[in-house]
Amino acid sequence: MQSKILEDLYYDGLKEIYYAERKILQALPTMSAAAKSQELSAAFQKHYDQTQVHVDRLDQVFELSGKPAKGKTCPAIDALIEEGNQIIAEYKDSSALDLGLAAGAQAVEHHEMARYGALKKLAMLLGLTDAADLLDATLQEEIQTDADLDALSDTLGSAKTKKSSK
Repeated sequence: MQSKILEDLYYDGLKEIYYAERKILQALPTMSAAAKSQELSAAFQKHYDQTQVHVDRLDQVFELSGKPAKGKTCPAIDALIEEGNQIIAEYKDSSALDLGLAAGAQAVEHHEMARYGALKKLAMLLGLTDAADLLDATLQEEIQTDADLDALSDTLGSAKTKKSSK
């Protein structure tokens, strides 16, 4: 049996995040439609547009690697998206829905941040600086999206606390 090498680890990681980004593109419209808050809905719409750019960047990274752009099932993202669907189903009539959606979205962002950070390191180790730069650009956007969701959660939480204390 042939031993796996660093390039294989890198390529497998690219395929998994490619799969993940495409699954996220499918999930974001549902999340946006389910959100009760206009701000949260708009944040999901903005992230949808951003995720399309992430997929385009990944296409470039695959091209730089001389490999075809294709996905590989990522059980982690499947589980996170299923969790989001459960939140929608279980809390659709609850004032807690938006906070649950934001928390679920942050879990996805944390997964993406870990993946992009690891892929950037692997690209650097392999001397693929152009690919590392593209991966870092997406990593920085994921970090910002997480921060934006965190701030939005604070706002949503404050609004819920004020309503329930009246």
